[in-house]
Amino acid sequence: MRIFDPHIHMTSRTTDDYERMAAAGVRAVVEPAFWLGQPRTSVASFVDYFDSLIGWEPFRAGQFGVRHHATVALNPKEANDPRCRPVLDLLPRYLDKDGVVAVGEIGYDSMTPDEDAAFAGQLALAVAHDLPALVHTPHRDKARGVERTLAVVAESGIEPGRVLVDHLNEITVKLVRDTGCWLGFSIYPETKMSPPRMVELLKTYGTERMLVNSAADWGHSDPLLTRATGEAMLLAGFTEDDVDRVLWRNPVEFYGQSGKLDLSDVDAPAPTFAGNSILRGGS
Repeated sequence: MRIFDPHIHMTSRTTDDYERMAAAGVRAVVEPAFWLGQPRTSVASFVDYFDSLIGWEPFRAGQFGVRHHATVALNPKEANDPRCRPVLDLLPRYLDKDGVVAVGEIGYDSMTPDEDAAFAGQLALAVAHDLPALVHTPHRDKARGVERTLAVVAESGIEPGRVLVDHLNEITVKLVRDTGCWLGFSIYPETKMSPPRMVELLKTYGTERMLVNSAADWGHSDPLLTRATGEAMLLAGFTEDDVDRVLWRNPVEFYGQSGKLDLSDVDAPAPTFAGNSILRGGS
């Protein structure tokens, strides 16, 4: 089973996670820029963070043969902080970087006017830079948030097929299904979706434009729940080809629209990076 996790926050995970993921069949990941758990106080902190997403994390993943890409954006939660909004002027510098395969996470947290402006502005950046968009849907009042999200996407002029609407569930999947957007589902130990629930949705709606991710971060999450979902699909009667479509070909197709998805030699042995100090126990 080959797995492409299309939404996982490896900045918050350990190298042990990379090792476990590689052993479970995870060969590629996309790491979206997100809120780190406490307020950032300046634009400079975003510069360091974005630099890490396109530099350090690909190196760290590569030690275990995992191909790492990123999406870059001002996340919805911090769009409400006036100290962070100048990040919008910084984004074009990063959207042109190799390995940045979408604008994201963008969308809504509390559905404020500031979030409206940041969301619309970053969809415009996606169009201008010919990139797909990864859209976060709010954890509170999700159905209304998804409806509002789809309205802004429609107003933006971006092609729906270049938009991934994430963190969906049984209530919101119907809202997105017929729009032409891609559908993302986050599998969590307790909240969001579970492997059995995801299997039921796949039975109902099929595998087209459906993406499954772990969205693993600082909280209670599990980067191996993509694998668990694939195993649950097989037990439910889905074919290996069905599993490969959901866990590999669909994310490859979506992010491949960026023209910057590099999966060449993804099956090759992991490089050694013998000269790097972190491998010698240094700092």
